Amino acid sequence: MLSILNISHLYKQGDNTLSIFNNCSLNIHAGQTVALVGNSGAGKTTLLQLVGLLEKLQTGDIVVQGKSTKAMSDEERTILRRHTYGFVYQFHHLLPEFSALENVMLPQLIAGIDNKIAKNKAIELLETLGLSHRLEHRPKQLSGGEQQRVAIARALANNPKILLADEPTGNLDPTTSSEVFQMLVKQVKSQGIAAIIATHNHSLANSMDRFVELQNGTLIEK
Repeated sequence: MLSILNISHLYKQGDNTLSIFNNCSLNIHAGQTVALVGNSGAGKTTLLQLVGLLEKLQTGDIVVQGKSTKAMSDEERTILRRHTYGFVYQFHHLLPEFSALENVMLPQLIAGIDNKIAKNKAIELLETLGLSHRLEHRPKQLSGGEQQRVAIARALANNPKILLADEPTGNLDPTTSSEVFQMLVKQVKSQGIAAIIATHNHSLANSMDRFVELQNGTLIEK
């Protein structure tokens, strides 16, 4: 489903060059959850941005469903992201003026989905995540765990093949974190999504299919 092929990434700081990644490679299959761990500043977020085609590669390639993205135009990358990727962040980034239902409908409407179909899909996802009683509530009326579940529903709204999550439960208490994480993994498995989940929580990381550490610019599978 997803291949990271020999990517390297450098940052310039004045006269100094900082190497973030050095020939990193990883293959991820459909329905597989991969934990991405590493110290703060190791480059986990940067790696997810590169894999998610939000930042251009300097060297190497990201191959999505057998298709190289290296030579794609910005428009081609945008279309591929829209139809293939889902993103979940540490903070929910919900639009405060819209309800939970509307927040999950929006990415579908942007993708050209009919309003009625988008609404039915959003209701189905929110109900699956235990939020049938919160459809019309705005983010400020929801708990932290509920907000993050809406964010997960939004990420899944366009039936992504690849899910990238950056500390998706990092702002939650341990009990809520575990509940939200289990819901996320259940959806990934049931829909056959390839998922990379960056986390500092080693207990959650150890419960995933694979455990990969970003250390000194190299991906090391544990």
